[in-house]
Amino acid sequence: MRNQPEPVIEAAFLNVQNTAMYMGISVNTLYVWRHRRQGPPSFRMGPGGRVMYRRDLLDAWLSEQQRADSRSNPALDPLNRARRQREHRRAV
Repeated sequence: MRNQPEPVIEAAFLNVQNTAMYMGISVNTLYVWRHRRQGPPSFRMGPGGRVMYRRDLLDAWLSEQQRADSRSNPALDPLNRARRQREHRRAV
């Protein structure tokens, strides 16, 4: 008998339950996002039409969300922008 640990295989595809757990959100949130076409890309697989998520696309979508958020992207933070000079309008 060997006492070697089993290799860890990370699935390339995640079902809705595993995706929700991976993201730390509820399954219902994923279904709502899918219905509204707002969330990460998903597809139906197999004869039963099971909703699945590709892990690489899920990670890319999460990174995109992070870059689009001004709290995690200093370039989008309105407090970091140079102040614009107001134009003074003359009364006619």
